[in-house]
Amino acid sequence: MPLFDPDSGLLTVSGMGDSVIDCFEVSATEPFLSQVSHCLTEAPTRGVAMVPKLALDVLSCEVMRVLQLTDSFIVPINYHVPRKSGQEFHADLYPDTLGRTAAMSAAEWWKGGEKQVEKVSVNPSNRQKPNNAKPANQTPAKKELPSGRSKEEAPVRGCSTSSSPLSSTSSSAAPSRSPSSTSGLSSGFLPSPSQSAKAISSMLGPSSKFRHLQGAVLHRDTHFTNLKGLNLTTPGECDGFCANRHRVAVPLATAGGQIAIFELSQAGKLADTGLPTIQNSVNVADFSWDPFNSHRLVVAGDDAKIRVWQVPEGGLTETLTEPETILQGHTEKIYSVKFHPLASGLLASSSYDQTVRLWNLESGDEVKALRGHQDQIFGMAWSPDGKHLATVCKDGKLRIYDPRKSVDPVQEGAGPEGHRGARVVWVCDGKYLMVSGFDSRSERTLYLHSAESLSSGAIASAPTDVSPSTLIPFYDPDTSVVILTGKGDTRVYIFEIVPEAPYFLECASFNSSEPHKGLAFLPKTECVVQEVEVARGLRLSKTSIEPVAFRVPRVRKEFFQDDVYPDTAVWWESSLTASAWLAGSDGKHHSISLKPKDMTPVSEAPKEVQVRKYLPSSHYLEEKTDEQKKDELLSAMIGKLGNMDDNPLPQESFQGVEDDEWAKYLAQIIVMGAQVVGRAFARALRQEYAASQAAAEARGRAGQQSAAASSLTGMTLQEAQQILNMATLTPEELQKNYEHLFKVNDKAVGGSFYLQSKVVRAKERLDEELSIQTQDSQPKPPPEQKQQTPET
Repeated sequence: MPLFDPDSGLLTVSGMGDSVIDCFEVSATEPFLSQVSHCLTEAPTRGVAMVPKLALDVLSCEVMRVLQLTDSFIVPINYHVPRKSGQEFHADLYPDTLGRTAAMSAAEWWKGGEKQVEKVSVNPSNRQKPNNAKPANQTPAKKELPSGRSKEEAPVRGCSTSSSPLSSTSSSAAPSRSPSSTSGLSSGFLPSPSQSAKAISSMLGPSSKFRHLQGAVLHRDTHFTNLKGLNLTTPGECDGFCANRHRVAVPLATAGGQIAIFELSQAGKLADTGLPTIQNSVNVADFSWDPFNSHRLVVAGDDAKIRVWQVPEGGLTETLTEPETILQGHTEKIYSVKFHPLASGLLASSSYDQTVRLWNLESGDEVKALRGHQDQIFGMAWSPDGKHLATVCKDGKLRIYDPRKSVDPVQEGAGPEGHRGARVVWVCDGKYLMVSGFDSRSERTLYLHSAESLSSGAIASAPTDVSPSTLIPFYDPDTSVVILTGKGDTRVYIFEIVPEAPYFLECASFNSSEPHKGLAFLPKTECVVQEVEVARGLRLSKTSIEPVAFRVPRVRKEFFQDDVYPDTAVWWESSLTASAWLAGSDGKHHSISLKPKDMTPVSEAPKEVQVRKYLPSSHYLEEKTDEQKKDELLSAMIGKLGNMDDNPLPQESFQGVEDDEWAKYLAQIIVMGAQVVGRAFARALRQEYAASQAAAEARGRAGQQSAAASSLTGMTLQEAQQILNMATLTPEELQKNYEHLFKVNDKAVGGSFYLQSKVVRAKERLDEELSIQTQDSQPKPPPEQKQQTPET
């Protein structure tokens, strides 16, 4: 499909069903054809069209605009010539183009006329002036409206027009342009921000606030593992297994139609053998827990009987073989059983005998037999108010019954085209019926019907995939979210259903690593609202039962998400008895709030202060002086090292040494310093003593100095060198070699901690030397005593 622009010489080529549009430049000289662009599109092309030249945004150097038609939307593809200035008209890109006024009439052409269409300028700042004389038969221009358009050119609401560049005045081409005021953009492809948002919303469609709903398998401690002998061949009308808030029932493949009961409070690894079960003596067709009695389980068998079992408190401790009640009335195998949502003890069952029967479990009697089905009944569902019963049948019909008024359907309409299975559920407060079935191509599809007019057919549909199993729906009336999956599937579909187009809003799906047998859901009160759970289910696999939580991702989880949790109906409590309902009474569930007492609704939460994630560019681009950089560097160093004046040094806590004690040690060191301490220690001791004396005076406890201390205070380095026998070294050499011993910490009030430690070690060595000399001065024992000493 070629599109050629004679003004620019651009040629676009695309094919039906292609996902690419090529653009070439056509020239009269070699190379005659050169490729300009290769545009990849998101969807296959169904058709293309070129926008007239007068509708282009010439001030942004747009030379061509192509519209691509796809299956669901129209995509504009713009071609721009890069220029430095994008806010002015470039005359070299836009020669005069053909106008919109006809050169002649059809009669004139038929008579041999050869007039050409006059050319006009595309410059929006110039009022169009024809290059040739006006045709004689051209009618005068109509009076312009105040906006600058003629009555004929005035746009109709909801329609776009490309005539504004021709009729706009020079003031409309001012340099300050906006999408809402620039006449060159009035074609509708660059609207105002509000119009742009509406256009995007109209293209993408509405979205669900549950579109990011996430499914997560809970911790392994809550799983039932080591499940053996699971029945994988339950009928298509059976959900596979069922659960309530206390326990779960699972069919087994062993003989006698056995059903295992597991207490949810006793999760863990199951025993290999000796598991107590319920024995029905026939194959199980369907089974269901009583919503108002967590101990009552009804089981439909292949023998056309319904057995009512009573599970003891705490679960099964032994195998049950005798049911509480047996309901008989059907003449053939039973398909499914459904409890009434409001009346306690009222049960509906469908059978191969093409009837739906109502049972009063309190009396054990059959109370109604609904007729009108011509084939197998795929599924049935009670309305939320409990007044009506809907069925979907293999004969392709969808029926609604009012059992208390008539045994025949009150409404009838077309159901799914496929005949492989179907399910039905009431949605949107009972105003609509959602049917999960198959279409004529065996593709699993969801259909939405109005409960007021089934005869009008489905008002919306949503195809999913191709699979042999029927999608089993679970509908949450609080969020209007339906969760669907089939037996043997690994994917769980999630949709939000709204009572207006497009009706089905698809959300993120949940995928498991292995196929599952079924998915059963628990009451809303089992959800953890602190984690924004909107549904919690149990996933049955071949060897385990795993809890799955469906959560809405939220940031401020510390608040109660009241937009997600409206008051929920207490559907696990009955509002009337079966006898009262059959007598004509209607009940209604009361509602409760799921908000914990210690949580605040998010609607009442204080608004968060917006904090800039990054500092503005001016902070990084600001030039700083050398003095500012120096101050910042010093501040950083101080902040890293801390303020040394704040934390006292260890030596500041020392009490020091008394003056007499210092004089005693110094006198001993002077006498034997050459053998004990080493060279250059006299000056270190003198400085240490002076510092200690200054500290003592600062503490106000300076006393009488001893004669030794007074003489030592005025000792010079030469005197210390002579006393300590250091005549071989000069004072300069002595200070150079032992300079590291003379450093004193100015921050220490009591002197150098380093020198004090030196003195302490010198004292220890002096005491050791004195003790050695004392031992040497003692007379040595005779050899005999030296040999006897070890024996003693």
